[in-house]
Amino acid sequence: MEQKLLTIALVSSAIGTGQKALAQIRGTTTDKPNVIIILADDLGYGDLECYGAKNVQTPNINKLAQSGIRFTNGHAVAATSTPSRYSLLTGEYAWRREGTDVAAGNAGMIIKPSQFTMADMFKSRGYATCAIGKWHLGLGDKSGEQDWNAPLPESLGDLGFDYHYIMAATADRVPCVFIENGSVANYDPAHPIEVSYVRNFEGEPTGRKNPELLYNMRSSHGHDMSIVNGIGRIGYMKGGGKALWKDENLADSILAHAVKFIENHKKEPFFMYFATNDVHVPRFPHKRFRGKNPMGVRGDAIVQFDWTVGQLMKKLHELKIDDNTLVILTSDNGPVVDDGYQDGAEELLNGHSPAGPFRGNKYSAFEGGTAVPLVISWPRKIKGGMVSKALVSQIDLLSSLGSLVQARFPKGSAPDSRDYLPTLLGKDLKGRNYVIGQSNTHVLSVLTAQYRYIEPSNGPKMIQWGPKIETGNLPVPQLYDMTVSPFESKNVADEHPDEVSRMQLILKEERNR
Repeated sequence: MEQKLLTIALVSSAIGTGQKALAQIRGTTTDKPNVIIILADDLGYGDLECYGAKNVQTPNINKLAQSGIRFTNGHAVAATSTPSRYSLLTGEYAWRREGTDVAAGNAGMIIKPSQFTMADMFKSRGYATCAIGKWHLGLGDKSGEQDWNAPLPESLGDLGFDYHYIMAATADRVPCVFIENGSVANYDPAHPIEVSYVRNFEGEPTGRKNPELLYNMRSSHGHDMSIVNGIGRIGYMKGGGKALWKDENLADSILAHAVKFIENHKKEPFFMYFATNDVHVPRFPHKRFRGKNPMGVRGDAIVQFDWTVGQLMKKLHELKIDDNTLVILTSDNGPVVDDGYQDGAEELLNGHSPAGPFRGNKYSAFEGGTAVPLVISWPRKIKGGMVSKALVSQIDLLSSLGSLVQARFPKGSAPDSRDYLPTLLGKDLKGRNYVIGQSNTHVLSVLTAQYRYIEPSNGPKMIQWGPKIETGNLPVPQLYDMTVSPFESKNVADEHPDEVSRMQLILKEERNR
């Protein structure tokens, strides 16, 4: 912790030193833009109206896109949540680090306090910082040994966030409580919390043995351990009492804390990492949104997400700070339909394509695994109504935003992140030469303006635990001409051996860096 604070102080040396300098910076830098990253969960490229969705209306996100730039070639770093979020916040490919796969609810902190994060970067430049919503990057210093009944020894305050109100992992994983500044929010001492991912607690019902208690939603595969709010979860939990969240109120709760933070910091520059849950399972939107969409609760969840975005933008407008607020809206990975619950999402698609024109979904090495919506708005600096085909990766957000606020990075930090600020602001329409993606089985892919390459893998062709999703695994190199078929229907590796060799060389050089 001492080393981290020293690093932040050094980074701030261009404008002063230590906490005194930070205090001087705050309140005197109104020219600096506020920055909000809205990170949707499991929202696919084709799930938004402005990206071609036919069965759902997203007027607020449409408006956001019209006020800025809609990118058609934006990519998450990985096809699953934890590695994708790790890479976005640290500027390092998750495949370089062990322990960055999809995290259990009681995982220890995957990002270490010694690492320089996006929050650290903004904090070094005088920004107030917060993380609100889904976290899924671990808490505490050791996996499986957290005492949820006391302040955690390590939390987001050690990663540069001044304030946090977060879900420890995902809505389908225990513990089903919010964490506020390192402690369980609304903690109920009458119902102490116990969590295990190894064995159940004596006398506690489970979805597997007590399906009659699943009065809100039944599982389709897995998700049959502890029952919270009539919904089966992954992992075992006992206690919680008044601290337990209500699934239908998740969006409202997250939004309320985001709005409060904005109101409290409206007169100083702030950075908000706002990670929603809506589209992730279990999909249990508030009754205000239920039954509003022909695609069932998954469609309702998308509508709820759009409403949340609209409420955030409304608050910025009310406070007259929308003009100088840079908003980045994107998703952590591609979409998934049936991801463990009998919610009718697969049966009610009615021609809707969550991944848009692309092959594959969440978990997959195909384009649909990492191709995501990306909308950037900053009315003061970005001309509205733009559409960019530039090749963009979330790995570059840290360095690009650092360039925006003229931050200094400690040696060795953000090793894979590059400054593409002109691209994000619409001044460069080319972007990266290539983007690297990671599937859930660590298979890497390379995407250029024309080709997508997937390295050989001997893994199964389909996900094995339930979702009807192609993995993208083949024991031979795969090369697809995306200008001919974005659906990756024809492997042209044998026809273009030189291109395959070039892609292989890119991966070799990246792995050896």
